[in-house]
Amino acid sequence: METITIILALLLAVVASGIAARLLPLPIPRPLVQIALGAVIGLAANWRVTLDPEIFFLLFLPPLLFLDGWRIPREELFRDGKTILELALGLAVFTVVGMGLLIHWMIPAMPLAVAFALSAVISPTDPIAVSAIAQRVPIPSRMMHILEGESLLNDASGLVCLRFAIAAALTGAFSLQDAAVNFLWVAFGGIAVGAGLTWVVGRLKSWISRRLGEDSGSQILISLLIPFGAYLVAERIHCSGILAAVAAGLTMGFIEGSGQILAVTRIRRATFWDVIQFSANGIIFVLLGEQLPMILSHASETVRLTGHHGSGWLVLYVLAINLGLAALRFLWVWLSFHLSRFGHGERRTRPHWRIIAAMSFAGVRGAITLAGVLTLPLAMDDGSPFPARDLAIFLAMGVIVVSLIAASLGLPWLLNGLQMPPEPSHQAEEDAARVAAAQAAIAAIERVQHDLAEGRNDADIYVAVAARIMDTYRQRIESRQGGVEASAIGRQSEQIERDMRLAALKAERTEMFRMVRKRQLGSALARKLIRELDLLEARYAG
Repeated sequence: METITIILALLLAVVASGIAARLLPLPIPRPLVQIALGAVIGLAANWRVTLDPEIFFLLFLPPLLFLDGWRIPREELFRDGKTILELALGLAVFTVVGMGLLIHWMIPAMPLAVAFALSAVISPTDPIAVSAIAQRVPIPSRMMHILEGESLLNDASGLVCLRFAIAAALTGAFSLQDAAVNFLWVAFGGIAVGAGLTWVVGRLKSWISRRLGEDSGSQILISLLIPFGAYLVAERIHCSGILAAVAAGLTMGFIEGSGQILAVTRIRRATFWDVIQFSANGIIFVLLGEQLPMILSHASETVRLTGHHGSGWLVLYVLAINLGLAALRFLWVWLSFHLSRFGHGERRTRPHWRIIAAMSFAGVRGAITLAGVLTLPLAMDDGSPFPARDLAIFLAMGVIVVSLIAASLGLPWLLNGLQMPPEPSHQAEEDAARVAAAQAAIAAIERVQHDLAEGRNDADIYVAVAARIMDTYRQRIESRQGGVEASAIGRQSEQIERDMRLAALKAERTEMFRMVRKRQLGSALARKLIRELDLLEARYAG
């Protein structure tokens, strides 16, 4: 009963955080609100959430990483692949090594292996936190795609480094050659497991759907089980479950490109995963806040591990680590942008310092850092406590909070009026796609009309209906195939039509609700009709 109460309280805090973030006059990001609510819960409630690190890792990371891989624009990922790899792999290793040495130098009491473990968990960035911060000052799409790709890959690279650091801390030995060989097995094995399992499951469910029909509930449940299955299988054969979840998400994106599932399944599944993403990320930040009072209560004991007596040293360490992370990221971004072409298809230009600074400030730590640091073992192999575990957790939490605050203050100023290198327009690509789709629709209508009307006395009705539908598609083709001015007028008329249709749909829905309240329309029939209106509105609003 207590566990259920805790889960419900966490979910309620996540809901409340969304409301509070919108009510606050200042643009405070939702993760900071969730941390504050979690701290209030930790102070007011007489319970503490204690999760086994492996269970915590399994519950939260696979679905979040899977969804990131599934939804990331693959074209943007490949277009900026060089920059993303430089940030996700090169910067991750650079951060782990540089920050590991810096932390061990600042805090000699923390063993070098533990310092590297801490630097490994603070190396991955969190795009969800960045998106929350940039809601009122939107991040340019090109920059956001680079950040998404970086976070997708550096989650895996940072957490794989964490795995080796923990092994070194437990065994007291580290072999670079063995680590390199093991890394190849861990990395490529995890990718193969995630991609292979997802491909097999995708083919199997498609085969079943073609023969027995599609069940939306089963399809949604399968999509939820895939990341957990990939993670567990990979971990069972001692590969990276993190990379398996990422590879599963990327493979899912390719499989879903066939468009074989029903439209209603896609709509329901997208809503389901939005809830999963919102809930999982929210619970992680609420848990972070809930753990803060307990960690702070042990601050005096924790600071003694560093050889000092004042708790102010912990604050100085947190600030120093954040400054170190910012300096390393700024240096790497500056080098990366000067070595690679930021604007493809254009002459090489020197990036503005505000672009480099914005990319550096956008390196916010969040859910992955918290999940990673909580996986530090509770005890060594001989049963003794894991060295400096509480200190590492405190420093990681401090890095998360300070990076969120710094980004929420710095990013709006840096992004305000920032001129990014021009991005290629996709208008011609969109026009071509709409024209091709309209032509295919006209051809299909002609075939259906001929098949349905053949041998019937009322064939004129089929011809009239088909002509009315095809006129709509012909108007779309004419508006998209004209010159620049004609295309602009066509898009303007489409926007006017969209606004009018949305107004009409809202009026229909308002009238139906009025009829329900007046008991002139049954609730079951009303749900059916209102859902149809909702789907139409989603079509025109999108």
